[in-house]
Amino acid sequence: MSLGSFVKEILSTNKDKDNMPRIKGVDIPNEKRIEASLTYIEGIGLTTSKNILKMAKIDPDKRARDLTDGEIAEINNAISSLEIPIEGELRRIVTSNIRRLKEIKSYRGLRHHLGLPTRGQRTRTNARTRKGKKKTVGGQKKKLAKK
Repeated sequence: MSLGSFVKEILSTNKDKDNMPRIKGVDIPNEKRIEASLTYIEGIGLTTSKNILKMAKIDPDKRARDLTDGEIAEINNAISSLEIPIEGELRRIVTSNIRRLKEIKSYRGLRHHLGLPTRGQRTRTNARTRKGKKKTVGGQKKKLAKK
């Protein structure tokens, strides 16, 4: 691969990124079907995506790169008319709900505060995603010996 063809390839991939449709402040992937691409917007799942496309009268099999500006505007209008919280607004709502649980010192709030699972899962084994990397006594002794 010569340097010239390498530069052309990089430039062509950058062009693809520039042409990505932007819906509600989110760049959606070009190559995927619009039905799947809309799920990249936080707060929109597959069912909601299908409803949005039905309201906007757009074929779900259409690729995101093939959308016209008018169709993108129709999708934006359909999302607005559903009045569902998405992206930043949704994150703000979830954060405020968690903060409220912590303030009233509910059981779920305490679990959030301690960084433990909140929905009744066992913690004797598993729960590594919430608890983090396993801390063993042997590993701590070695760290103290090195200091």
